Amino acid sequence: MTGQAVHPKRVGDLLRDWRTRRRLSQMELALEAGVSARHVSFVETGRARPSAEMILHLAEQLDVPLRERNQLLLAGGFAPVYSQRDLDDLLGEVSPVKAALDQILTAHEPAPALAVDRHWGMVAANRAVGLLLTGVAPHLLEPPVNVLRLSLHPEGLAPRIVNLDQWRSHVLDRLLRQAAQSGDPALHALHAELVALPGGADPYAHEQLADLFVPLRLQGPDGVELTFLSTVTTFGTATDITLAELAVEAFFPADTVTADVMRAAAALD
Repeated sequence: MTGQAVHPKRVGDLLRDWRTRRRLSQMELALEAGVSARHVSFVETGRARPSAEMILHLAEQLDVPLRERNQLLLAGGFAPVYSQRDLDDLLGEVSPVKAALDQILTAHEPAPALAVDRHWGMVAANRAVGLLLTGVAPHLLEPPVNVLRLSLHPEGLAPRIVNLDQWRSHVLDRLLRQAAQSGDPALHALHAELVALPGGADPYAHEQLADLFVPLRLQGPDGVELTFLSTVTTFGTATDITLAELAVEAFFPADTVTADVMRAAAALD
């Protein structure tokens, strides 16, 4: 029995996939890119062979991640232009990236902050994160630690999250949008895994208390309820794939009780 050959997609097919994912018409993409809709159509159908510059220009308008821009170039017959360093090299002792991450994470203390890769694997954290991990099962802390799995797993943070329905809905919605925007099958698989975990039955829970933000409400030491809001920071000028995919999630105390507990915990550290 002979197998059928699997033909890789042409660059036009890939660009059409990204345009569809971004919910743009050919005319809308053409207007944003400053080219004719006819040219976009010819590129997508293969009637016109785009230059490397045109591929990158359209990819920029479509907000295609750097990793996938290299794939577009390869599909168009060109060499990749974006480098991809190993994470260990990127975060080496003399790396300016490591220095920047250390400065961001340390400066955020006594509140928790951590750095994650594109699949939500934790690559660095400050000391305050330890306060969030009280009671977490050891197997969830074995590298590589996935912070989304850690937060929603019944042996992770989930039993201590006061607004689990709301937080779970927020995390799953955020992950699903990230998976759809990136087209990354690993993120779709992670979403499917987390959906299957128990807890959080209300798909609209995130709408119940979202006047300004979706809080993380967590049972802290001595039964004190801690409330956080979070921000995500990325390296906005990154031209390396691995660096572009790193993000820092920082948690800020949302009330004075939480701020006081953070400061007291840091004083005992």
